Amino acid sequence: MKRYAIIVAGGKGLRMGGDVPKQFLPINGKPVLMRTLEAFKLFDAEMQLIVVLPQEQIAYWQKLCRQHGCIIQHQVVPGGETRFHSVKNGLAIIPAEEDAVVGVHDGVRPFVSQEVLQRCYEQAEEKKAVIPVIPVIETIRKLNDSQSSKTVPRSEFRLVQTPQVFSVNLLKRAYEQPYTTAFTDDASVVEAMGIAVTLTEGNRENIKITTPFDLKIAEVLAK
Repeated sequence: MKRYAIIVAGGKGLRMGGDVPKQFLPINGKPVLMRTLEAFKLFDAEMQLIVVLPQEQIAYWQKLCRQHGCIIQHQVVPGGETRFHSVKNGLAIIPAEEDAVVGVHDGVRPFVSQEVLQRCYEQAEEKKAVIPVIPVIETIRKLNDSQSSKTVPRSEFRLVQTPQVFSVNLLKRAYEQPYTTAFTDDASVVEAMGIAVTLTEGNRENIKITTPFDLKIAEVLAK
């Protein structure tokens, strides 16, 4: 079955406190986004990779690719106003195919494991909509309107990761829906059509690099 990956990298790096967008920051000398591409290429050398970037960042990314000798084949697509619109732009260049699956992945998650990629893509071939999750290991409290709070059972919750992998045609139909703020990830867009999403085991190292602390953890993981 044909495989695609849409790697969304639209961050501006505001929580990093610097001028360089987080997807371009180096981890042990190599940009975050480049490491993410390598993870997918290692999993399936024939997979078609699509990178979605803000228009104003594309030239800088191409410069980084030249500087680091990145030869991984990928298409670059301009992003949109929100993540929803960016994913939709990436989907637009994928032809409608009955026999194909597409994963949507955060560009700043370079440590997704090969096992998770295999589970997500293989299960999506049969179940059409698969997302990786990990258990919550800390105690959770729910805030009430009265400013009080209470502990809720953490066993009833999961932390959601990417790639979220779907049938190409299913995801294309889902993204024909009008945008709402309730669409926080691709699974929520698909579920809005009444489609059930299958959960599969993620890997805890698959962190989303958002803050300076995350970058420190990434430096350790990269070693």
